[in-house]
Amino acid sequence: MTAPTTKASAEPKVYSHSEILGVMTGLLAALFTAMISTTIVATALPTIMAALNGTQRQYTWVITASLLTMTISTPIWGKLSDLFNKKFLTQLAIVLFVAGSVLAGCAHEVWLLMPARAIQGIAMGGLIATAQSVMGSIISPRDRGRYSGYMGAVMAVATVSGPLLGGLITDHFGWRWTFFVCVPLAVIALVLIQTKLHLEHTPRRHVKIDYLGSVLLAIAAALPMLWVTFAGTSYDWISLESLAFGIAFLIAAGLTVVVELRVPEPMLPLRVLHNRATILMILGSIAVGVAMFGPGVFLTQYFQLGDGFSPTKAGVMTIPMIVAQMLSATICGQIVSRTGRIKRVMVLGGATMLVGLGGLGFIDHQTSYLQVAIFMAIAGVGIGTLMQNIVLVVQNTVDVTEVGAASAAIAFFRSLGGAIGVSVLGAVLTTLVANNVTDGLRSVGINPGQMSGGGDTKLDISALPGPIQEIVHHAYSDAFGPVFMISAGTAVVTFICVVLLKEINLRTTIAKEDPHDDAPEPAADTLDPAAATSAATAAAEMIDAPRSAGHTESPVHLDGKGETVPSRR
Repeated sequence: MTAPTTKASAEPKVYSHSEILGVMTGLLAALFTAMISTTIVATALPTIMAALNGTQRQYTWVITASLLTMTISTPIWGKLSDLFNKKFLTQLAIVLFVAGSVLAGCAHEVWLLMPARAIQGIAMGGLIATAQSVMGSIISPRDRGRYSGYMGAVMAVATVSGPLLGGLITDHFGWRWTFFVCVPLAVIALVLIQTKLHLEHTPRRHVKIDYLGSVLLAIAAALPMLWVTFAGTSYDWISLESLAFGIAFLIAAGLTVVVELRVPEPMLPLRVLHNRATILMILGSIAVGVAMFGPGVFLTQYFQLGDGFSPTKAGVMTIPMIVAQMLSATICGQIVSRTGRIKRVMVLGGATMLVGLGGLGFIDHQTSYLQVAIFMAIAGVGIGTLMQNIVLVVQNTVDVTEVGAASAAIAFFRSLGGAIGVSVLGAVLTTLVANNVTDGLRSVGINPGQMSGGGDTKLDISALPGPIQEIVHHAYSDAFGPVFMISAGTAVVTFICVVLLKEINLRTTIAKEDPHDDAPEPAADTLDPAAATSAATAAAEMIDAPRSAGHTESPVHLDGKGETVPSRR
């Protein structure tokens, strides 16, 4: 019989502040590499798509390709981080990101850029999942807000510097270098992780990979995005094709739930996501995904295609939102760590995100930059406040052995919301821009059929006459307001979820304590010392008596009155 594992042996190692900082140095270096590469490319993407002769719909799909693979891969990476070595998985994710970046930089057609972006998305899912898993393995939920603030600050620095650096690289060195620039940064991150990231890992003898669940999860996540992408152009929104997509999604989602509830090692741990707080955070994270990815994707387009600014200037103009996100993530992380209470902070974040996105919903080609900057900053405060704290609430409900899968599950739903949201918003934007261009051309006496792009607008407008370019710019500027208003509608869901969340106290231990451990134990000083000594002596004599008499040792047990008596054979 295997000896039972004692509580003491199951306790994870307690890391000091200096040890945690050493681990996070390598971890944040990896995240910084991926984040800055992503933000650099985001600024350059309108220029990239124009150079590759891409369309507005292809622009959305280049972004969606990375979001889709990140969404699908995040829970898989998270589960693997609970089963295998977290350090190796982090390094593997960095190598994959470099490979995808090099392929993207060498692409000469849009159809080659998409799979490269998909590889980058897989790697991003790995970095997000392993980073959350490592933090959950070495830091208690109460202290995690403090270090999450550090992570939020580093990510925000990458986000702030990325757009400006992306614009400078695009304008002076060419867009391909926006992909290649991450290679030396990745090498530095790999070295830091090798030297700084030291985690205890106990290999598991029997590991079962949920291959079927992974496939079903991928299908269930991909079907809504495929439907949104082609609806309205290849077929009507209300059509037999749309019905077929809906039925296929319901079947795939149903099978995923059945499989994930039955297998011993599910990729998406539905069993640990059963309490009210987690369900509310899942719903809230889906809406946060739309609010987080939507503005990040479309604000750069608004400034470049709507106002005609260069990539460098467009990158600079997004800084108010990013700085607000950085400050709110850092400050709120400190507040949560000091107080141990999280609901008030999250309600404030939900309200500010709703107000900021609602304000952006009224922009058009006549809106001043000051007004746009104010609402960008307000939205940034809300997003920065909610992004890490939603994960923290869920991590507080699970044990350290499940923290990787649980964290990845929240990241999965957030990314799923963002991916589907970007697809929907991109489809809406494509339709609105096409209608606005048509109306604008007719207003100046030009037949729109002469410039038709099959319902899709070309992003390279540099060869068009000045008056036509102005019509296109106004068409884009006027189309972004409804897009942000839809994002504000999803922010309402997030606000309701955080309001319904009950106030919780973040635990100060890494492992989740057994409820039975909270039962009070009898205090030692309430026992009579003489009685305790007498009881101990009597018990010792009873145990040694059979041995001194030369008898075979007989097991003993407690009777119903608590007395020690020999067991009967």
